[in-house]
Amino acid sequence: MKRLTFFIALLIVTSLACNATQSQPIAVGGESQPAETATSLPAENEAGTSSSTFDSSKLGTVESDVTYCTVDGVALKMDVYYPFEEHGRFAATMFVHGGGWSSGDKAKGAGAADIPALQQAGFLVVSVNYRLAPEYIFPAMIEDVKCAARSLRAHADEYNLDPNRIGVYGGSAGGHLVSMLGTTDESAGFDVGEYLEYSSRVQAVVDMFGPADLTLDFEGGGETVRRAFGDFDLALASPVTYVSADDPPFLILHGEEDSLVPIAQSEELLTKLQAAGVQAELVPVANAGHGFKPVSGEISPSREEISQMIVAFFEDALRE
Repeated sequence: MKRLTFFIALLIVTSLACNATQSQPIAVGGESQPAETATSLPAENEAGTSSSTFDSSKLGTVESDVTYCTVDGVALKMDVYYPFEEHGRFAATMFVHGGGWSSGDKAKGAGAADIPALQQAGFLVVSVNYRLAPEYIFPAMIEDVKCAARSLRAHADEYNLDPNRIGVYGGSAGGHLVSMLGTTDESAGFDVGEYLEYSSRVQAVVDMFGPADLTLDFEGGGETVRRAFGDFDLALASPVTYVSADDPPFLILHGEEDSLVPIAQSEELLTKLQAAGVQAELVPVANAGHGFKPVSGEISPSREEISQMIVAFFEDALRE
């Protein structure tokens, strides 16, 4: 009987020793790492966990005229395009329309053509309106789109989006504004209004034929710029002024025959970004004027190929 009792006790001690060994920290590179438990998720997988408050019946639908911020009684609106399938939290892309900072709408503009491809690729797409000149003078426009970025983060669970994967794209004046989003942080002074506890920084930028240096004369500047910017220091309204090494990746697309905003504007931005060590690429579009309008023959790359480039860029830059 004593021998049996001793044998049972030996088994218990051995089992406890094995369990203690398995729960010990695992040494990696000379440092101790805590063992994972079944209830903890590795940080890199958190984006793959859907929000418990997301209404999956919204998949594949569009919500129009959603108020993202309110400024001095003005309700700022956006349209929300939900992807067709849900595999965890969505990366988000925000479209900012052009129109010389004085016209345009979230449902129109060069980038509106890319919304279906982005939605099909699994991105949450939002298209925003912002206050326009001459009723509102800069910096109203950049203040609004920055508020939109903060609002998305504030409502991340509602939209099932990953707040660490937000990209922006826009054309012409919208290209200028998304470049400002990519190059400025709160120190620039444009973060005002609601949701100030959230960041307005973005993780990827697609700039299509946007002005980058407003201190230079160009055909699309002049009176258009004076009407929208008034007495504001144009150097402080120019993306090239704020370029720094911590800026997100940029994809810049510009028509070689653009006479309204010359491609030299994008070349200057590219040079500044690359000099700062920022990942940036400029794709000249042959035979294309402003808005990628054909000037002499078909444009190259084609408009469909441009959409594919934009999707591929965001897929790479906003990868989990």
